[in-house]
Amino acid sequence: MKVIVDFCITPLGVETSLTPYIVECQLILIDMGLSHQLHAYGTNIEGEWEVVMEAVKRCHVRLHEMGAPRLSSQLKIGTRSDREQTKTIADKVEHVRAHLAKQAP
Repeated sequence: MKVIVDFCITPLGVETSLTPYIVECQLILIDMGLSHQLHAYGTNIEGEWEVVMEAVKRCHVRLHEMGAPRLSSQLKIGTRSDREQTKTIADKVEHVRAHLAKQAP
């Protein structure tokens, strides 16, 4: 099953900058060959359910290995059963932008 998720993982009990942890998760997504898009408060990820969930798990494992004693994650999951999920993250964003362009002066 194809899935698009919005994933935000927050290490607790660590230094103020979370950049090293974000970089590690991005490297995991790249290594797993997942299409993803980083944004200001998380990452959109698309792929097969099992692969995406494995990536989330690997992020948790790796950040604990880096010394984060606690992690808090938010995960929004979108799936379809009425038809094959063919639109990508980029397609969805562009679709909204095209409609917005029609409305803008």
